[in-house]
Amino acid sequence: MVKSIKIFKCWLPLIVLGLILTGQLQIQPACAAVSRPLQSAHDTATLITDHDALGPDQTLNAAIRLQLQPGWHTYWKNPGDAGEATTLSVSLSGDREGRSDQIAWPTPSKIPESGLMAYGYEGDVVLPVTLRASGVGPATVQAHAEWLVCANTCVPEKGDFTLTLPAATSETPEGQEAPLFHHAAAQMPRPSPFEAGFDKSGRLMLRGKGLDALHVASAWFMPDRPGVIDQLVDQPVKTSEDSLTIHLKWAKPDALPANLGGVIVLKGQDGRQRAFALEHLHLSTSLSEGAPAAAGDATPWLRAMIFAFIAGLILNLMPCVFPVLAMKALSLVKMAGAARHAQRRSALYYAVGVVGAFLALAALTLILRAGGTQVGWGFQFQSPLFVIMTMWLLFLLALNLFSVFEITPGAIDVGAMTRLGASGDIITGVLAVILATPCTAPFMGTALAVALTAPFMISVVIFVAMGVGLACPYVSIACFPVLGRFLPRPGPWMAILKQLLAFPLLASCVWLLWVATVQGGAFMTLLAASGVVSLGLAAWLYGISQRQKIRGARGRRRANLFCALTLVLASILSAIWIIPSQNQASDAHDVMANQQSDDADFARQKWSPEVLAEKRAAQKPVFVDMTASWCITCLVNDRVALSTSSVRKAFAARGVTMLVGDWTNKDDRITAYLRQFGRDGVPLYVYYKPGGEGVVLPQILTPGIVIKALSDAQHP
Repeated sequence: MVKSIKIFKCWLPLIVLGLILTGQLQIQPACAAVSRPLQSAHDTATLITDHDALGPDQTLNAAIRLQLQPGWHTYWKNPGDAGEATTLSVSLSGDREGRSDQIAWPTPSKIPESGLMAYGYEGDVVLPVTLRASGVGPATVQAHAEWLVCANTCVPEKGDFTLTLPAATSETPEGQEAPLFHHAAAQMPRPSPFEAGFDKSGRLMLRGKGLDALHVASAWFMPDRPGVIDQLVDQPVKTSEDSLTIHLKWAKPDALPANLGGVIVLKGQDGRQRAFALEHLHLSTSLSEGAPAAAGDATPWLRAMIFAFIAGLILNLMPCVFPVLAMKALSLVKMAGAARHAQRRSALYYAVGVVGAFLALAALTLILRAGGTQVGWGFQFQSPLFVIMTMWLLFLLALNLFSVFEITPGAIDVGAMTRLGASGDIITGVLAVILATPCTAPFMGTALAVALTAPFMISVVIFVAMGVGLACPYVSIACFPVLGRFLPRPGPWMAILKQLLAFPLLASCVWLLWVATVQGGAFMTLLAASGVVSLGLAAWLYGISQRQKIRGARGRRRANLFCALTLVLASILSAIWIIPSQNQASDAHDVMANQQSDDADFARQKWSPEVLAEKRAAQKPVFVDMTASWCITCLVNDRVALSTSSVRKAFAARGVTMLVGDWTNKDDRITAYLRQFGRDGVPLYVYYKPGGEGVVLPQILTPGIVIKALSDAQHP
């Protein structure tokens, strides 16, 4: 007995530890982000989230999970010939704010039922929404869902769900339910890489790699809204080496849709299925089998290259590139007295810089997008660090034009870039591209939309065409003597011109400082201005050393050392303060989105998918303005068109609500909205008449264009 007691005492700690661990394992599932289930005879419904706790301002994915009994199904956003789509509204309460009702729909299945065709889901279904949990502290996630489940009979169901997420001091890792969200994401249709279009006869045509008979044994198209096609009729498929044609039967041949969207599913010989989202395909009257039609607007690749070249030409006239054109104007004047081979060499190296920068930008953009990051034209200006570094570079170039310092010792009758020879021309070309990215020229939207969905080599060629267009005017003047005759002769006046041309660079610095302030708040202004002072001091000391006003090699070394230390100080400022501040974006940029017009009846509100859906559901006219503080074209359009009294009065008279989406800082929801219209950059202007689809306006606006768009929508 005594021995048994000793053994029990020996094992007692281990037994207690085992009980504790067992208790932990039993308690742990209750900590997962799952609501109390709502059960019926047909299914089990729960609210789940992909995080078990919330860090400050963390993005949260929530979903309604329906575990359907065998033989039962629920419906897609287009339920088909019968049924009703699931609705889900998720909001946060407590110390957090956030709301979303935009379901990210997985690819549905075709479900025949009683002589009809439905689109829906069977088995375990996860329908997610994404919302921003702004603020800090714990949050209560509340959701209301309504869904229809059907077998031989249909049963409407609804439920209210609640779960509480604790707070965390930093962004938390994914929770226990995250694999369900990953599985749902894998079921989402991918953006289509194919050119697509449709015609009146019902032919839906795709063109691109991977559409041959080996990869496509069968295919079917599911429109994203009911009443478009006869869904019970077979969809015959014809494939060739790089094209696919599906024959659809219109539900109402006398009332064809102006545009078409939906999901196309391709099933290969090996049984593997691929699903792609087709968006905003326009009705074409000139489709022929085997002829390509670009996604969205039936523009072939060759036309996209031509548009890219024209857009590059127009970029030379955009205000973004004015500072660099000022520097090239100085080079052109200098070249008037240079040998012809020197002029051509300078132009060639400038073109190399421009095209090389476009190639680098194309490679970076395509790599990021292939990795799942949603980026568009000018995305680098969404980084406050990049904006401030660009401002500092332009400030140094302005000081150089003022002769505060010289990049190489010598006469001061020419600009910095001209003295550097080949490297200076290349740097100028790269700088021209950097400053061109905040601008969107006419024809650029179509070219970029094709470039970012076409095969890699086609995308690269389109970007190169844009670079060639940007470099073309300067290269033409340098290579054709007839054009060079109009250049003035060089002389002493060039020193004054050089200093005059520094002022556009300083104006660009002011603009970039404003952009950084909008992105990061007043503290960012302090940091950027401190860096300017440090760089100015370094440049001044370096200039003194160059002019040997500090006598002796030892004095010059001391001046150069102090200059280097000052540059290091500026770098430390950016490393310590600017990089962390990218995640502390101020709400200052919301001022532009929330500003109110002087007209009392004119409404201007911040854009969100929820607000847009609410306004459209209420049958109200809506004008969407997608803009950014670093987009010069956007700011000019707002000043010369959208903010004019005539446009405001037209909006007020028709009860139009303007929704402003600010892309100054990265916003994935705006990126997704831009892609709906085949755009990868701002500006984007869309007008929705009551009960109608969105009409895209040109990228360059005038009051007449806006008012005409409103009038055309009112009187089709």
